[in-house]
Amino acid sequence: MRGFMRGPMRGTTRRLRRAALLLCLAVPALGAAQESYSFDVSSFEKRPFELGGYAELRAESFWLDQDSALYQLGFFDQAPRSRFTRGTGTVQLTGQYRRGIVSADFVAHSSYQDDYRGAEQDTRLYEGYLSVQPATGQRYELGKKALAWGKGYAWNPVGFVQRPKDPNDPDLARQGFTIAGAEFIHSGSGDLKTVAFTPLMVPTFGAANADFGAADDAGHANPAAKLYLLYKDTDIDFMMLGQGSRSARYGADFSRNLATNFEIHGEWAHIDGAVRPVLGPGGAIAVRESSAESYLLGLRYLTEGELTAIAEYYHNGTGYSEAELGAITSAVHDAYDQYRLDGDPTRLQHLRSAFQPTLMQPNPGRNYLYLRLSQNQPFDILYWTPALTVMTNLDDHSYSLAPELLYTGINNLELRARLFWLHGSRQSDFGEKQNDRRAELRLRYYF
Repeated sequence: MRGFMRGPMRGTTRRLRRAALLLCLAVPALGAAQESYSFDVSSFEKRPFELGGYAELRAESFWLDQDSALYQLGFFDQAPRSRFTRGTGTVQLTGQYRRGIVSADFVAHSSYQDDYRGAEQDTRLYEGYLSVQPATGQRYELGKKALAWGKGYAWNPVGFVQRPKDPNDPDLARQGFTIAGAEFIHSGSGDLKTVAFTPLMVPTFGAANADFGAADDAGHANPAAKLYLLYKDTDIDFMMLGQGSRSARYGADFSRNLATNFEIHGEWAHIDGAVRPVLGPGGAIAVRESSAESYLLGLRYLTEGELTAIAEYYHNGTGYSEAELGAITSAVHDAYDQYRLDGDPTRLQHLRSAFQPTLMQPNPGRNYLYLRLSQNQPFDILYWTPALTVMTNLDDHSYSLAPELLYTGINNLELRARLFWLHGSRQSDFGEKQNDRRAELRLRYYF
């Protein structure tokens, strides 16, 4: 489990010292080892209870773009602001208890955040579920679990039963949904090496999964399923979500290593009755419902010099085209100019209610390209890993550029610094974001 991953190990120098010490101890012991030898299996057995996690401090500074549509939607009824800072403290605990065929897992997440809006504390159970494995190849689960459907790194079009990733931080843990599910696995010796079937339900009755569907959801079982195949060294998944709190959808994904250092992956999803707000004739706000298809194609490549490259193309079938996005942001600017003239916020309030939740998403547009380059210990500089992430909207050519530097020279401790530069013309995706620059410093300790 991710929560049990320890922090980075010491560097090459320390490993060489330990190896030398072990060699010195081993030489005089060879003779004795030939006479008697014992192996304590219990020292390698899993403990019944394990606990891990991390504590994190994060400082952020935002430089706001006062001429952008999202700034005008968010700050038109507040005092003008060109910059703000945010401090966040987080503790995440991960635990597992095993007894026989039963195991219990949990992930608890607590954070404290302070910025211009004041202080806010939030504690949530990200995961908490029971698993029963009565026989090999069978497992039954009940409780709150964060599923991981899809092979994409920055996006998962087929993630029908999970919260979306933040492509700016795709490795962050996400809160799960309450599910009841099972998994049945069969292994073979032919071209089809493994078959796994995972049926489950994501119920929305009462308080369970209240945010899985619409606010007025009357309650649904929300059946879903995934079929996994390992065929000739290619991982393939087929998945579906039945009609209920969300519209029916189905999809597939794959991943395959073309070489030990070169992997390709892809996803495709079809969504029935996708709903989104749009601007109708004369600037009227309307809701449009139509079927949509989203897909992703990506690769990962590791060079001999330990440079890791991740590239993905993402088509967001439920997103806005360049023309639609331009019309919405243009309407916001017009409403803001009118508000400054007559002081009437009605039009801005309507636009905020309809479009701000969608526009505040990292990628509300239609077509994106993601590229991440990460170099492990360049020029033999131990413990330092620089990286660069570029995300661009291929329709309007706006983009985000994020260099970062990670230091792991202290055991179980990570120090990361990142900068974000957003660039684009007016009425473009990244050009209309609330801020055009952001700096972040994160300190995380694993235990």
